[in-house]
Amino acid sequence: MVKFAPLSVPWERRLQTFVVLQWIFSFVVLAQICIAVFIGLLFTRFWIFSVLYAVWWYLDLSKPWRGGRRSEALRRCIIWRYMKDYFPILLVKTAHLDPSRNYLAGFHPHGVLATGAFTNLCTESTGFSSLFPGIRPHLMMLNLWFWTPFFRDYIMSGGLVPVDKESAAHILSREGGGNLMAIIVGGVQEALDSRPGGYKLVLRNRKGFIRLALMHGAALVPIFSFGENDVFKQVENSPGSWVRWFQDRLQKIVRVSIPLFYGRGVFQYSFGLMPYRRPITTVVGKPIEVQKTPHPSQEEVDRLHQRYMKELENLFEAHKLKYNVPRDQHLEIC
Repeated sequence: MVKFAPLSVPWERRLQTFVVLQWIFSFVVLAQICIAVFIGLLFTRFWIFSVLYAVWWYLDLSKPWRGGRRSEALRRCIIWRYMKDYFPILLVKTAHLDPSRNYLAGFHPHGVLATGAFTNLCTESTGFSSLFPGIRPHLMMLNLWFWTPFFRDYIMSGGLVPVDKESAAHILSREGGGNLMAIIVGGVQEALDSRPGGYKLVLRNRKGFIRLALMHGAALVPIFSFGENDVFKQVENSPGSWVRWFQDRLQKIVRVSIPLFYGRGVFQYSFGLMPYRRPITTVVGKPIEVQKTPHPSQEEVDRLHQRYMKELENLFEAHKLKYNVPRDQHLEIC
């Protein structure tokens, strides 16, 4: 039976729903619309707009790999406060980050749409700059989206940068420090296993970010987002199912996989693509000091990786009871 939303919903909650709806829209179809508009304008009397943008795009081609183009006005826009309050989302600081240093943060888990990562690191709605003064956060995203006209400029404005070595090197080697580059380590593979109450991480064989930290002497910061997996459900896609086979094949071909997620609707609570109103608490852990090693050996990478996993587990265990995780629940690291 469909459970409809009451007619007397306060305007504050209606605005929260609208802002999250536009974010879902942006995440799911905005890139495709931007491509269609760019190509479509070429066949109209407004073709000059696409041509001018193409010239700008060519001149600006390397910008995403050079730290992007942040817009503090967009990051601090009031709409993100409504998005934060929808769940709500909270950012928790457990240790000081020295603004004279550069940091490489591992963000866990991915969740379906990386809601906590985006809200905390690409907007100021949870007060990142107030909690960590002098630190500029960057969040890494699949390179594919930075080759999309118009959309690339939108995502760069929030501090998103491509997930590759060139982009990482530019940020982590900046003189003067004050940069935090976050990588959602589990990526799209981890997203496929995101389910309410689940704490399965794809991390055991993900060591590229560890090598980057050693090469640039960037302190490692573990970040865990409690509740990230609770805001959406997924169609059953257990390993061996035809759904999972299709998702894995798609990931191998285009490096993008699509979680078949669902939640609630806008005017009813029974089904739809809107996330559930469930709290997300993102806890930033204590930095792990890293000695700069331009050419780290595999042994050095493995040793630091083991320490990172241990610190992440300690962070999870130290905070889980505060955020409604059962005492007997532990991280499952694959």
